[in-house]
Amino acid sequence: MEYKCISADCHIDLIWLPPDLFTSNASGQMRERMPYVNEDAEGGPRWVTRNGADFGLVNGMGSAGRPYVPGVIHRSDLMAAEGLYEDGKSGIRRLTTPELRIKDQDRDGVQAEVLYGVLGAAQRLQDPEAEIEVMRIYNEWLGDFCGSSPGRFAGLAAIPSHSIEAAVSEIKRVAARGAVKGIEVANTHDLKPLFHPDWYPVWEAANEAKLPVHFHTIGTPKPDWDGFAPMQQRQAFAVHITGFQMSMSKILMEIIYGGVLEAYPDIKIVIGESGIGWIPYILDHMDLEWEDQFTDLTLKMKPSEYWHRQCYATYQSDKVGTRLLDLLGEDNVMWGSDFPHPDGVWPDSQSFIEEELGHLPKDIQEKVICSNAVQLYGFGD
Repeated sequence: MEYKCISADCHIDLIWLPPDLFTSNASGQMRERMPYVNEDAEGGPRWVTRNGADFGLVNGMGSAGRPYVPGVIHRSDLMAAEGLYEDGKSGIRRLTTPELRIKDQDRDGVQAEVLYGVLGAAQRLQDPEAEIEVMRIYNEWLGDFCGSSPGRFAGLAAIPSHSIEAAVSEIKRVAARGAVKGIEVANTHDLKPLFHPDWYPVWEAANEAKLPVHFHTIGTPKPDWDGFAPMQQRQAFAVHITGFQMSMSKILMEIIYGGVLEAYPDIKIVIGESGIGWIPYILDHMDLEWEDQFTDLTLKMKPSEYWHRQCYATYQSDKVGTRLLDLLGEDNVMWGSDFPHPDGVWPDSQSFIEEELGHLPKDIQEKVICSNAVQLYGFGD
């Protein structure tokens, strides 16, 4: 296949998976703790667990399975006009049926995509043992899904983060199967700092597996707005949703300052849906602080040099960041549509790409929208 445009950030959300996936494939003792579809839930069928976790409406909007309400989110209205949500209500799982998903990407001018999966599931489950089982089952399904259309999908195996032993075991298992192109460590608000020694076995396993390691933004914890007036709640949500991507600076700083990239120079790190406009400031400030007072850390280079050697970030729309590629590095940025999330740019990806990258030389455009992803994930191999 001739690749012209690859989305390096797309999603398989739990709510669009086959309704009996987890209950049918869980080991006997775990079956009662798995997500399942409550057909009688108020407002329509919902993905839930028996201990009270709620993943949202079946085939709902975004990773949280929200109901689509016309006129509330402009991008969602555009997606609804393509029939996505109505098909979902009718039981047509366009997002998890390979031929239908490919058709949706074809209409957006995208020849291949990187698939992040079950985003936020660990945070909602609040059950570390069930988290391990959910991710194992999902990764098996993902391998089959990607295998159905070689060259179109690069799946990222979901890796549990509450048990280092389980994380290492799952990295080794998916690497042995060979059906995925990377690993995504479950990002949660209580994630132990990535410079903590407990993480060393994970870095060792990832290095041995030769799979790029991904962390996808889930934002900061939503504010406690109980008692807020309706307008104050809207203001609080606006602050939360506008700034959530910058929470990824913590992930980036922990990995670099923690010496992970010094110890493992072959590991590749990707921060997903992070935006990119803030990164040059963080890198410059890390360099400044390192030179000023932290040269005792286990780093042999400036923090920014590790970024350029081993790190990537994805974005869907960032008019500031695309003007800073000389600082970011044209080899360190990958565009993604964020399909099918309502803050993404599907089905208008090509117009966004032209508007934000059109001022750049063609060879640089090609790196950002295609060849960086080809090289990292081995599309076409």
